[in-house]
Amino acid sequence: MPKSENQKLKLLYLHKILLERTDEKHTMTVPNMIAALAQYGISAERKSIYADLDALEYFGLDLVCRKTKTHDYYVASKCFELPELKLLADAVASSKFITEKKSTELIKKIESLASVNEARQLQRQVFVAGRVKTMNEKIYYNVDAIHQAIAQNRQISFRYFDYAINKEKLFHNDGECYFVSPYALAWSDDNYYVITHSAKRAGLTHFRVDKMENVEITDKKRFEIPSEKVFDLAAYMKKTFSMFSGKEETVRLQFDKSLIGVVIDRFGQEISIALADDRHFIISINAFISPTLLGWLFNFGNKVKILSPQSLVEKFRQQSEESLEQYK
Repeated sequence: MPKSENQKLKLLYLHKILLERTDEKHTMTVPNMIAALAQYGISAERKSIYADLDALEYFGLDLVCRKTKTHDYYVASKCFELPELKLLADAVASSKFITEKKSTELIKKIESLASVNEARQLQRQVFVAGRVKTMNEKIYYNVDAIHQAIAQNRQISFRYFDYAINKEKLFHNDGECYFVSPYALAWSDDNYYVITHSAKRAGLTHFRVDKMENVEITDKKRFEIPSEKVFDLAAYMKKTFSMFSGKEETVRLQFDKSLIGVVIDRFGQEISIALADDRHFIISINAFISPTLLGWLFNFGNKVKILSPQSLVEKFRQQSEESLEQYK
């Protein structure tokens, strides 16, 4: 029988077959492997398959032989375990900043890292249709351009938009480009943001990546943050509520003890906590004064009290009165 053109690729195809078709619950015998290779037009004998399996093990493939009435082979460990792939697929499916089309494409690629039978479990587990998703297909190119700019220490330019009532784009800055120095990408409240320095705003700010268009890497070097003000992404994120910036101030808050878990979840275990009395504790934070900070505090009703600054107390009181006025 003449050998096919694929014969030289026998070892590679056998490697592919074992990765795609076997796992702990789904094994293959040597006759199964010979039949699978035949589907690619490759002929094989038992003796050569055993030699190939030894070569694959030597190469590093974690191949297990389970001896029962037959010798059953499967790949025991791969780059990703099934629970890890489920986690990745769920993250992609639930990510608001990834479009529905791209989510489906990425999940298909994640499925290719599992065996055929394991991939079916991923398909049953993940549902993309109907979830709230961005409509901007260019976000992946935006992210790539931003990463390149950071690596090359360059500024970027882009146009930035919001949506009008008719769902059409309304561009900020009179449609003109922004020129900023990008420092990091951050994922917050299911949106992707780039943290930047803007000469126009004379400080750090951020933009939603899915609302950026025409992202370009410029020839200008990024603004150098003074050494005494080294950029700290974690600190910036803690001060920013739902990525709304404003004037930064030191805020002192008194909470009911029942909210200790909420506070630690928001600010981390390193937050300094002082007991006020048997029922309350006090924290001091640096935060941007914004509507979302007020909204966050509203969640806790009479279990939180703003101690300072007085300007925030007044804003909270004013917003409370305006909200009540709606229902009179």
